[in-house]
Amino acid sequence: MSDNNGAAASLEELVKAIKWDSQGLVPAIVQDAASKEVLMLAYMNGESLGKTLESGETWFWSRSRSELWHKGATSGHIQKVRSLRYDCDGDTLLVLVDQAGPACHTGSYSCFTGEVGLGALSAAEGAGDGVLEAKGGADRFAILNTLEATIAQRDAERPEGAYTTYLFEKGVDKILKKVGEESAEVIIAAKNRDPVELRCEASDLIFHLMVLLREQKLPLDHVLQELDHRHNKKK
Repeated sequence: MSDNNGAAASLEELVKAIKWDSQGLVPAIVQDAASKEVLMLAYMNGESLGKTLESGETWFWSRSRSELWHKGATSGHIQKVRSLRYDCDGDTLLVLVDQAGPACHTGSYSCFTGEVGLGALSAAEGAGDGVLEAKGGADRFAILNTLEATIAQRDAERPEGAYTTYLFEKGVDKILKKVGEESAEVIIAAKNRDPVELRCEASDLIFHLMVLLREQKLPLDHVLQELDHRHNKKK
């Protein structure tokens, strides 16, 4: 634990605020700080929580091996902690991280890859889509959330043959070149007064810009917050 008295006091207060189970553990939900994708669920005890706060990287308690484990110590897929919170009951932690590589031991970006079909519920939700569209509902920007999560997954897993993998492996210079090229294509499409061409080129630009944001570890939320700040500042 840190020698810093303030940090020690914070840990002591946190330990008291948490409702540990009969084994002295608390579940910790780990979430990608940028994409907001839920990556995994693990357990912490007082010692692993202290190591997490001291090192700035996640440490957990393995219930199967009865030992501490440092996430990524073997694989290199460490998690840099951006924030740590506990819920209103004090019985669950939420850890926002910068994930290096896949979070799951299977090589997947997230451990939550098994999807359950919801049957009638899915059908009912589908029937409501028109209502959302008619209201100009908030879901009209859902594709940006999906795209951000998909780009984050590609960054973590680097599937062979994927274009996004190619961009990440070539690095920031290649990504910047593509952003520049697509910006020029948008300008040309607009000058041509071609709405179909402009729609396609604008989509390409947004995609490559979001790849750049991921490479720079800048969440889309921060861009939206800046836009909101500027809008409200002008009022």
